[in-house]
Amino acid sequence: MQKNFRKIAKISLVLVYLVIIAGAVVRMTGSGMGCPDWPKCFGYYIPPTEASELEWKPNHDYNKGQVIILNETLQVAKEDLKTSDVFDTTNWETYTKHDYAEFNPWHTWIEFINRLLGALAGLVILVLAISSIGYWKKNKGITAISWLLVLSMGFQGWLGATVVYSVLEPVKITIHMVMALFIVALLVYLLFITDTRPLQRTYDKNVAIGFWVALAITLFQIVMGTQVRQFVDHQIDLFGENDKSMWLQDPSIQFYVHRSFSILVVLVNVSLAYYITQKKLDFSKFKWVLGILFLEVVSGVVMYYFDFPFASQPLHLILAALLFGIQFYLVLEATKVIRSHKTS
Repeated sequence: MQKNFRKIAKISLVLVYLVIIAGAVVRMTGSGMGCPDWPKCFGYYIPPTEASELEWKPNHDYNKGQVIILNETLQVAKEDLKTSDVFDTTNWETYTKHDYAEFNPWHTWIEFINRLLGALAGLVILVLAISSIGYWKKNKGITAISWLLVLSMGFQGWLGATVVYSVLEPVKITIHMVMALFIVALLVYLLFITDTRPLQRTYDKNVAIGFWVALAITLFQIVMGTQVRQFVDHQIDLFGENDKSMWLQDPSIQFYVHRSFSILVVLVNVSLAYYITQKKLDFSKFKWVLGILFLEVVSGVVMYYFDFPFASQPLHLILAALLFGIQFYLVLEATKVIRSHKTS
């Protein structure tokens, strides 16, 4: 039971990170409204591939809930019907959650894959929660957290719907990202507390404090990064997707805070690395932190000085999410060492 539970938890964590990557690609390509309705896509479970599939046709069968684009509006079939030679408004109702009515097959399928990965992650997490029932007598916390994950995925899905209905309101996108990190933290915590291998660590309270500080700064940086991204999205609306040199023209205060804090992030983590090395403490995963942090800084510099090369934005985001996950695991390790020291 325990072995399978951890395998499912690892698969869940990988899938959640894939959803984060897919979400970053959606934002990079501007595909967030590729599916203007939710949870279906233009009223389909499998979205259309051609604009002609969303045109009104005479003498054609439509299913209830199916969407067409007519006069720059989304029209939804009220019931199963077969059209006549003339469009009958009584058979259709205008989609009122927003007025976005465009179709781009690339955007549609990029957004659809994002949703598909989210649904798959939710399904695997449900399996994880069911398998956690076996822990109930031994450790009720494992079962409770597993089912909290199911609720969190459901809430995340609802947030995804509100993002669509708001036509990609920036604040809601930021909340959506923070919720994804919360789900990552829950999965990392489950993997940590179900790991029965003994920790061979030297007690050092300063390291634990340092890990907490580093994690807090990373989380703050991610939130600031989403604020910068909101500014960039606004610039894209003003100058267009092709004029990348203008995306950071007269940047907001959040950009300068984000850039300045990156120096603090580097200093804190390098100082921690030096301290761990000097004290000969066995926190091997911290090497991953330094490696990811290096790539994160490089990707940020590349975006700024080379006008957002292809894939630099999603890479920057996924590196930040990975950094958060590893730092959270290190916090758990250091905290467990402290507790073990106090009870010994």
